[in-house]
Amino acid sequence: MRPKASKLFTIESIAMQHHLMGLPQPQHPLMSIARFEDSRGATTKETGHFTNKFYAIAIKRKCTCRTRYGQNDYDYDQGMMSFFAPEQILSWNADDEMPSTGWAVSIHPDFLRGNPLEQKIKEYGFFQYAVNEALHLSPKEEKMIERLLKIIYEEYHTSIDHFSQEIILSHLSLLLSYANRFYNRQFITRKHVSSDLLVKLELLLNDYFSSNQIEEQGLPTVKYISDQLNLSPNYLSDLLRNLTGQNTQQHIHSKLIEKAKEMLASSNLTVSEIAYYLGFEYSQSFNKLFKSKTNFTPLEFRASFN
Repeated sequence: MRPKASKLFTIESIAMQHHLMGLPQPQHPLMSIARFEDSRGATTKETGHFTNKFYAIAIKRKCTCRTRYGQNDYDYDQGMMSFFAPEQILSWNADDEMPSTGWAVSIHPDFLRGNPLEQKIKEYGFFQYAVNEALHLSPKEEKMIERLLKIIYEEYHTSIDHFSQEIILSHLSLLLSYANRFYNRQFITRKHVSSDLLVKLELLLNDYFSSNQIEEQGLPTVKYISDQLNLSPNYLSDLLRNLTGQNTQQHIHSKLIEKAKEMLASSNLTVSEIAYYLGFEYSQSFNKLFKSKTNFTPLEFRASFN
C-alpha cells in the first residue's frame, strides 16, 4: 500500500486513498466526503509521485504539509481550496503531515454517469490548475462552501436510497458553480499580480517574436508561454480571458498579426517567406489566420501602403 519514491504510484480507489490518509473507510466505493479532523495521520512515510483515478476537492487549514506540482511548492498553512482531476501527477513529501482541519471530497467518474455533472465537471478549468494556483476563499465564501459541504456530509452519512446520488450531485454541482464564481473574483481582486503578469506576457512575446526563436522553433505554444510564466496552461488562459477577454492562444495570435503587419509594411519579403518566418508550414494557413483577424489578405494589407 505504500508508494515507492522511484515510481509513479496510482491510488486506484477511494478506499485506498482513505487508508493512505488515515481516514475511516468510505461509506460508498465511488464517492466520499471526510473531515481531516478524523484522520489518524498519513500511513505512508515515503516521498514519491502519485496520481488518482478520481476527482478530488480539498479545503486544508492549519497544515504543515507542502504539495509539489512541477517546479512549484504549495503551502496550505493559510487554508485554501484545491481541485484535482483524474490522472494528475502530484508529489508527497515524507516529512508532510495531514492538515488538522478541513475537508476532503472524492468523486469517481463512474459516480457521475448519466448525470449532467458528468460533462459539466470537464468544463471547469480549475480541475487542471497547478497546486500553487489554489482558490483563496474569503471568510464569507468559505462559510458558503462549508454549508454545502455539511449538507453533502449529512446526506453521505444518511441511509442510501434512490435519491441519495441525485441530492449529493446537485449540491456538488452548486459547490462547483460557486467555486467558479470565486475563482473569477480572485482573478479580479488580485489585480496587482495580474498586471505584473500581463507585463511579463507582453515582454515574453515581444522577445520571442523579435528574436530568432520564431524562425527556429515556430510559433510559441500555450504550454511554452505558461511554463515561462510558471503557471498551468488552464489557469493562464482563464486568467487572461477574465482580464482581457482573450485566452493565451489569442494573445499569441495577436502578437503574430502585429509582427506580420510590421513585416508586410516594411520589408520586401514575399507573403510565403513571411509565413515561413512566422512558423507556418503552409502560406495558406497564414493567409487564412491573417484575414480572420484583420479582414484583409496579407497582399491587400500590403497594397494599402502603396
